[in-house]
Amino acid sequence: MTILLPGPDGAPHPYEPRTEPASPAPAGGPPVSRTVYSAAHVVADPFVDTTPDGPAAVDWDATLAFRRHLWSHGLGVAEAMDTAQRGMGLDWAAAAELIRRSAAEAKAVGGTIACGVGTDRLTGPVADIATVRAAYEEQLELVEGVGSRAILMASRALAAVARTPDDYRELYGRLLRQASEPVILHWLGPMFDPALEGYWGSADLDEATETFLSIIAAHPDKVEGIKISLLDARREVELRRRLPNGVRCYTGDDFNYPELIAGDEQGFSHALLGIFDPLGPLAAQAVRVLDTGDTEGFRKILDPTVELSRHLFEAPTRFYKTGVVFLAWLAGHQDHFTMVGGLQSARSLPHLVRAYRLADGLGLFPDPALAEDRMRRLLAVHGFDGGPR
Repeated sequence: MTILLPGPDGAPHPYEPRTEPASPAPAGGPPVSRTVYSAAHVVADPFVDTTPDGPAAVDWDATLAFRRHLWSHGLGVAEAMDTAQRGMGLDWAAAAELIRRSAAEAKAVGGTIACGVGTDRLTGPVADIATVRAAYEEQLELVEGVGSRAILMASRALAAVARTPDDYRELYGRLLRQASEPVILHWLGPMFDPALEGYWGSADLDEATETFLSIIAAHPDKVEGIKISLLDARREVELRRRLPNGVRCYTGDDFNYPELIAGDEQGFSHALLGIFDPLGPLAAQAVRVLDTGDTEGFRKILDPTVELSRHLFEAPTRFYKTGVVFLAWLAGHQDHFTMVGGLQSARSLPHLVRAYRLADGLGLFPDPALAEDRMRRLLAVHGFDGGPR
């Protein structure tokens, strides 16, 4: 069986899909050599009459079922993060409900969870840092109250009102002193969110790094780890080598994750990645191979996935969620390709076609025939019938 797919010129090209998946079956407990979180997407409810700038409509059953899928493979869930469209369709009311429901589900099934703490309830201009701090504190109280580890996310509001590195030191210091348990600090680069340009008080990444490290050094007992999403492997390695003992580095580098997780003679990164949403089963399998000390086997599984990841996260990187949800639909994890905020329109048909080919080549679809059928239907909606143009 072949499927005709449009090429870059719009002309039809035959493609022969796989007939068998490569994704492994659930394997029980979590990997032991690395802590691995998947930043999970949310499933929209397509039957609610809403608008891109209206309240988010979430299909809670499908959203929680996807988290159970990740937990079944031994992965942790990083909840209410960028992958869940925080600040890109998912409002704070929906994010708060997501945190409550996912934390309860994690407790019920014994899954590992960490939840994002941000300031996205502030939707208009912010007058001062005290307002930003209050927003962080509200979310930190909720996340700790449901029994989850907190991930202190980078804040657009703080980036807008902070003027010096000391503003960051003061605010983060107060939050860390208030936290009842060690948290994960998140440094999200402007390629993921342009509003975060100059975070930590400087557009110079070397200066920003020094401020970031000074905050950690002042509160090492309150920082369980850091998540770095700068898409710069060299910088991540240099940064993780300077962390205090006991503070973990979680890679958020969706371009270079195999080498960063494998590590070197001086250390390695754990993982907290959006690409581990569609790659969940393969990622878990790879890290279990790494558990045995087989770095070559780990790389053999994970290296071929990088081409797909780099494609999904290509510029504008912030729209990677569209490809993630598209693959979840093709894989049968949800019944539709609709996203909160209408973000399914953020990537072109040629982008989605290539994502399908790369994911199918990796064997990511549990039911390749279902994925092929859904791909055909998407092409038909776009007016592609396989004939000459």
